[in-house]
This record gives sequence, C-alpha cells and structure tokens, in this order.
Amino acid sequence: MTPMKSLLIKDTTVSERAQIVREALGAEADCEGIDLSDMYDDYIYGIKELSDINREFSERHAGSVVPGDARKASGCAMR
Repeated sequence: MTPMKSLLIKDTTVSERAQIVREALGAEADCEGIDLSDMYDDYIYGIKELSDINREFSERHAGSVVPGDARKASGCAMR
C-alpha cells in the first residue's frame, strides 16, 4: 500500500491543492446555499490548512447540515 501524500500547504502546490479540492467535492459543490468550492479558496491559495477550514465550518454550521442519506432531502452533497 502506498502511503498517502501529505495534504499540508507546505507539501503541495497551488495546482495540487486545487485538484485535491475538486476531487474531494466531486460534481456537487453546493450545500444548502454554501458554495463549498469558494470555502476552500484559503486552502488552495496557501492561507489556511484544510483542517482549520473544516473545523471552522463545523463550528459555524454544527447541526445545520444533515449527514448521510438525509442529504438528499436537504440538498447537501457533502461527503
């Protein structure tokens, strides 16, 4: 098994980070009015790590985004 490449800003280029975000979001990058692709701009441009962005999102939206199969009803395509 090949070890996973680091996703840290210091270990990736801007184009690699943009690809990481595109692959992670897939075709659907909107979640209950939140444009997830814009949300990750700070990671792509080397301002904030993914973990910081995800933690801040969780703190702001805890309980308002429905996980799992319920996402079909809520319009959220987060994976």
